Amino acid sequence: MNSSLLVEVDAHALQVEIDLIYAGADNLAGTPIYQDPRCLLHRDAERCLRMASRLARQAGLSLRILDAYRPPYAQLLLWQALPNPEYVRDPTLGSHHSRGVAVDLTLIDADGQPLDMGTGFDDMREQSHQFFADLPAAVQRNRLLLLGIMLSAGFQPIASEWWHYELPDAERYPLIDDGSIRPANH
Repeated sequence: MNSSLLVEVDAHALQVEIDLIYAGADNLAGTPIYQDPRCLLHRDAERCLRMASRLARQAGLSLRILDAYRPPYAQLLLWQALPNPEYVRDPTLGSHHSRGVAVDLTLIDADGQPLDMGTGFDDMREQSHQFFADLPAAVQRNRLLLLGIMLSAGFQPIASEWWHYELPDAERYPLIDDGSIRPANH
């Protein structure tokens, strides 16, 4: 177990909002996946998230964290709900979320309202792809603003999800199975 590699994201210190989607039932699996609602990341990713939060605040915005570290059991449940490798990584390969180096997030304005990104989180359609062209200019600007913030903070995007960012060379980080995090009534 490498749980010492994980740190809890302190929403107050980082001035971010944490809304872990998989702690509730309104997600692609249709059931709560996380019993433990702590938002955890690898130390390296948490440092980059601190920078991303500072950059968002410079633009008068904040980050809303939708998912971070994902235990392997959770990756398996998501794969069972949507076994499509374009959107959910096969758990036998190991999710970058299960390495603690991936974060799903969006931008929110000063009133706590999310910026329009054209689709919701976990909307597994082509419209959610990072550079889907057939979206209004305002949506494109919002996505590009998030992209610029996250790239500047040391993260990289993936092609199929505008909300997903991860550290470069994520494969070099070990998979982490934090035994203190158990499934939600599964």
